[in-house]
Amino acid sequence: MASPTQPQEALSDTGLLSRSESWSKVTCPCCVSGQVEPLVLIQLAENVQPGTKQWIMAMISAAHSSGGAQLLTHPGEDSSWGRIVVAAPRCTLLRATEDLGLCRADKDDSMVTFSFSDRHNFSNIDDMQKFLTLAERQYIVKHELESMRALKAQRIPGIPGDKGILRARQNIFQKLQKAGVIQDVFPLCDEKKLKALGQEWYSQKRLWGQPLDSIHAYFGGSVAFYFSFLDFYTWFLVPPALLGVFITFVLPGPPLPDGAPADPSGLASASGSSPSPGSAPEDEDQLSVSGHMVQAVFSMIWSTLFMELWKRRSAALSYRWGTLTLTERFQEPRPGFHGELGTNPVTGRVEPLFPDWKRQLRMGLVSVPVVGLFLCLVVLGMLGFYYSEGLMADFHKASGSIVTAALTYLPSVMHIVYTNMLGNAYRTVALQLTEWENHREESSFGKHHTTKVLVFTFFNNFAVLFHIAFFKQDLLLLRKRLSSLLILSQMVNQFTEVVVPYIVERVYNSSKKELKDDDPAADHMQAEGSLPPFPGLFAEYIELLVQFGYLSLFSCVYPLTALLLLLNNITEIRGDAYKICHLFRKPFAPPEASIGVWQTAFELLGFFSVLSNCWLFLMAPRVRAFLQNAAFSPAGVLLLAVFIEHVLIVVKLILAFMIPDEPDWVRIKREQIEYRSMKALNLQKVKRSHVPAELRP
Repeated sequence: MASPTQPQEALSDTGLLSRSESWSKVTCPCCVSGQVEPLVLIQLAENVQPGTKQWIMAMISAAHSSGGAQLLTHPGEDSSWGRIVVAAPRCTLLRATEDLGLCRADKDDSMVTFSFSDRHNFSNIDDMQKFLTLAERQYIVKHELESMRALKAQRIPGIPGDKGILRARQNIFQKLQKAGVIQDVFPLCDEKKLKALGQEWYSQKRLWGQPLDSIHAYFGGSVAFYFSFLDFYTWFLVPPALLGVFITFVLPGPPLPDGAPADPSGLASASGSSPSPGSAPEDEDQLSVSGHMVQAVFSMIWSTLFMELWKRRSAALSYRWGTLTLTERFQEPRPGFHGELGTNPVTGRVEPLFPDWKRQLRMGLVSVPVVGLFLCLVVLGMLGFYYSEGLMADFHKASGSIVTAALTYLPSVMHIVYTNMLGNAYRTVALQLTEWENHREESSFGKHHTTKVLVFTFFNNFAVLFHIAFFKQDLLLLRKRLSSLLILSQMVNQFTEVVVPYIVERVYNSSKKELKDDDPAADHMQAEGSLPPFPGLFAEYIELLVQFGYLSLFSCVYPLTALLLLLNNITEIRGDAYKICHLFRKPFAPPEASIGVWQTAFELLGFFSVLSNCWLFLMAPRVRAFLQNAAFSPAGVLLLAVFIEHVLIVVKLILAFMIPDEPDWVRIKREQIEYRSMKALNLQKVKRSHVPAELRP
């Protein structure tokens, strides 16, 4: 692949390329360096002309004042090669660090919001590989590429028709993407760092903790926060897992009070229905009353402690990674946004405009009814589950064999498969609906997409369980349903987390052996481009949210829930780590200060756990027997339930108030950062006031 007239420089062990005439020039003397670090690869269409490629490289290299990105470009093997390698000079990285509002260590080793004008007071200011992580440097390159704008109307060389017309103030990078000139953009992999991370992360036999700083440095904040949350959640499952084992295998049930149901568990009479045929063997190992009550109260307290302590951990990580004071920036239009070109009244820029009333009309007349249709399909599946459950129960009652007893679980398994298939179809439809709604900002798009998926996920995964618990009041059926969900999900998850990655890795390794030896740098770039893009962490968070719901809402009827989830998540950590390192292309990762909207979703589930566990607490067999013996009327039972619910909500709020969201040392550091930033801003105002008005920018 190497050109005889212009050979490609080979990558060194540090991932740097020696400076050559192929790299574009820098105008700032402090940015001159003997080596350049390739950060991002731009994949062009096959039919792009050399003149078009040269124009794109010139715009990327141009200064910000000329509408460019002020980055460094390399044509690859030659001018006709369909890729452009992009790097970043020192000053571009430093100015972007200030724009993003990142904190960095100063000479006193204190984290301070970075200021370009005060850059000489920060540590490692001359070594960008120490000053910024690889993920941050690559994201800055992407950020700068997406900020390029044409200063005047012009035509892109080599692009005929309307596709080549570039209007004044139009976003250049988005225009090239929509015209099909730029097909893909992705950050380059550092094989040496990735191998070292893999050995530290999933190759070693470590059960506790993750190399979070190394993950953050290589993959960025969003990935690091996900694995930190997964790790924290997994090991926070240890207390409920131990309690579940103790309740199931150790804790004896107290003697039944006078007048209590005669069956060993009391669940059948508590539910108001007759015990199903063949349920006697199940009744013998049902929960004791004390265990049922302890597990219900523990689940509510556990969910509160988990979220409050995670907030403290999240704040500490945010400070350590310099994202405690991220800047709220006016967002550029997302690449998929379209509309009539016009002048944005806020920025004065020419960009696509789309009326809000049209978007609201699309959401109200199409998106909401489609979401409602899928929720109706969930209800339809639930009715089918109850119908088949009744048929199998009658069939088992007629035969009474061991085979038919096992077949009574078949309706649950079939319904789980149905809900999974429906969920997969809905996620595709939800993404298309959100795209069609045409949201301008990426944050708005993500919020509406996440809301759609969360509403359906909650309804699809928990509607049957809530109906069984609150309306049918059948704890035996609830326990059978929950155990079926957990066991089947364990089997599917182990297959997808272990078997599938192994098969894909074997196939990918065989393709890597075909790399040529004449130009290893170019061949590795080509191999990276052949990998599928990283699908994001949306599905991973949904899986954890469903797990958290099973545990916090219903685990009192099946105390081994936490144990099964703990065993699953130990494999999940390694499986997810292996997949992101080997099976997907390295993703761009913007700086993050938390897990975002997912934290709110988990907190809402924790609130619902109070309602669920309060109801299940009153459904405990001995509690029902006690209420019947005390001659409580239905209205009295309802009032008691409301009273207990309010007491538990108050306890939950008190716990949340007693545990600050930030550790004291993080709060002090944050206030110090804000104080120093305020002083620096006041100093700038004073200096500016001494400058004559005609000389001010």
